[in-house]
Amino acid sequence: MEKNSYYVYMLRCEDNSIYTGITNDIKRRINEHLTKDKKCAKYTLNHNVTKLEALWQTENRVLASKLEFWIKKLSKAQKEELIANNSLSTLLNEKLDVTKYERINYINEE
Repeated sequence: MEKNSYYVYMLRCEDNSIYTGITNDIKRRINEHLTKDKKCAKYTLNHNVTKLEALWQTENRVLASKLEFWIKKLSKAQKEELIANNSLSTLLNEKLDVTKYERINYINEE
């Protein structure tokens, strides 16, 4: 994980819903959601997170916020497509510059 990067992430909850958020510290943020820390999102306070489904890295908060905004506008089916096939270019190419985002695999380094 690079310092000074921002991340857009999608979490699966027990009820099969999907939560999307941004952070500059993915390890800390996932832990906040999983432990229901006082800083976790209201949504994940009431929906138990089961796993990280997708993660994109970008260079700044503005770009991360744009991707988060457009992902949240997708239908549930489109979000599932995005998770399964990393189809940013198919789903969001007309909305933003998808070359600014890199899908990465998160490995929790304890």
